[in-house]
This record gives sequence, structure tokens and C-alpha cells, in this order.
Amino acid sequence: MTKIKKYKGKPFWNFLLILIPAAFFSCAENYNPLKIKEEATQMLDDYHEAISKESLLGEFAFLDSSEQFFWVPPGYTQALTYEDVALFLRKNSANFSTIDFKWDQLDVYPLSNEIATYTGLLSGSMTDTSGQVSPVKMIESGTLIKRKDGWKLLCGQSRNL
Repeated sequence: MTKIKKYKGKPFWNFLLILIPAAFFSCAENYNPLKIKEEATQMLDDYHEAISKESLLGEFAFLDSSEQFFWVPPGYTQALTYEDVALFLRKNSANFSTIDFKWDQLDVYPLSNEIATYTGLLSGSMTDTSGQVSPVKMIESGTLIKRKDGWKLLCGQSRNL
């Protein structure tokens, strides 16, 4: 009669150490940080282009209108809600004939398929309706969220340099 040995070896634990991470990562959505970074960077470039074309009203297509939204603009010490920012943009948009911003440095950090953070330095100018040109140099950081209609600014802050 053949005696059956109970398995007590390390290969079983080695197998589990390989199986568990493989199962975990195979269940995760197709997370592609390079693709997320490209999409988020493109959104931030498109955001500046929309402002150049439509003045401050161009921002609306890129702001997340959810209750989670907040922004701390230059000169403010407290965060503004979406409603506060929307009121400010509507009130001040007609004051500028041209706005031109560009990223001098931009770093995007994908956190998931739906969330990315960014930090950057931007420069440019704002020309009011009387022709007065004001140079702009800011540091900005924030969180982006991917919604059904694309990437949106969820929260963040900007400061004049």
C-alpha cells in the first residue's frame, strides 16, 4: 500500500505569493499612467486655449460643478465653492479683451484612471478692455477628476509669483 504524504512544503506558499498579486492586478481596470498623464496634460493645455478664445467664460467647460469642487485663487485665503467661482468668472469676464497663459513647467501625477494631480508654473498676460496689459506669473496645483464628459478641475489653488 502506498502512503500518501501531506503537503507541507514551501512551494505552496510561493505559489500563493505569485497567485494573489496576479489575481489582484488582473482584476484591476486597465490602469495606464502614461495615457492618464497625456489626457490630463492635454486637458490643461485645452483649458488655457479656451481661456484665450473665450476669456474667463472659457473656464466653465473645465470646472467640475460638483459639491466637492473648491478653488483658492490668487489673493484669497479661503477656498471658494463652484458657485462662488462661477459668479466671479461671469462678473469679470467682460473686463478682459485677451488672456494668454502658457505652462512654463507642468507635472502631472496620475493616481488612478479617474484622478490625477498636477503642479505647475504658468506665465502670460491679461489685457483689459482699456488696453492695459498685466503680466501674469503663477504657481498652481490641483486635482483633476475624469467625468463622463472629460477631465475636470476638482480642486486646487493658485498663487501669484
